Amino acid sequence: MQNDIYKREYTREFVSRWDDLIGWDGRAEGENGFFERLLRRNGCKTVADIAAGTGFHAIRLAHDGFEVTASDGAETMIRQTAQNAEDMEVQLAETRTVDWRELHKAFGPNRFDALVCLGNAFSHLFEEDARREALESMRTVLRPGGLLILDHRNYDKILDHGYSSKHRYYYVGNGVDARPAEIRDDLVKFEYSYPDGKKYHLSLFPLRRHYVQNLFDEAGFANITTYGDFETSFEHDEVDFFQQIAVKPRH
Repeated sequence: MQNDIYKREYTREFVSRWDDLIGWDGRAEGENGFFERLLRRNGCKTVADIAAGTGFHAIRLAHDGFEVTASDGAETMIRQTAQNAEDMEVQLAETRTVDWRELHKAFGPNRFDALVCLGNAFSHLFEEDARREALESMRTVLRPGGLLILDHRNYDKILDHGYSSKHRYYYVGNGVDARPAEIRDDLVKFEYSYPDGKKYHLSLFPLRRHYVQNLFDEAGFANITTYGDFETSFEHDEVDFFQQIAVKPRH
């Protein structure tokens, strides 16, 4: 299935080099505490990083005092999260391999104050039914009033004007280049090139900003807010990433 392509693409070798791509220090500097402030402002304590990758956000949030559960659909990734947390002596509440559509089965209803689904991860789902199922499951595991924080590339800009990036906020590792090898309305294939000549690819569905907002609305979320590169005021065609935040209604 197209929705499971990422499980094959996140090979052990690619995952072992993922942190070189992320550039933890540079990314932390670019985000400048955005997610921590957002979670605190909304009184969130229990957080699930449901696209944990190698653990950047899960580990930072846990280090900052949140009770963090880390999950990912790729077993290779969640293993690396657990290893990174151990190496950094950070305690996570749990690490688990979970498909987004199965979150409610893995964790039960009304479990978390917030979910974070970051790093453009939602783009791994290619079928609209799968996206709807995933959002339904996300809403179920959130407590009433809980936050869903999801980011994605500015695919509007990529599809309408071609690719450009400031490389200021995401994928800021030294010497690693990330750019599309193929751009279509139903697929953007990114190529990640490392200094030693190694190349890896990820197949991603180009999520337009308003499409995601509509999905949130149809899934029963409310108070949908969009930031562009962590700012409330932004030029739509200038930003590299959108951070979309939605709330599970209390009633």
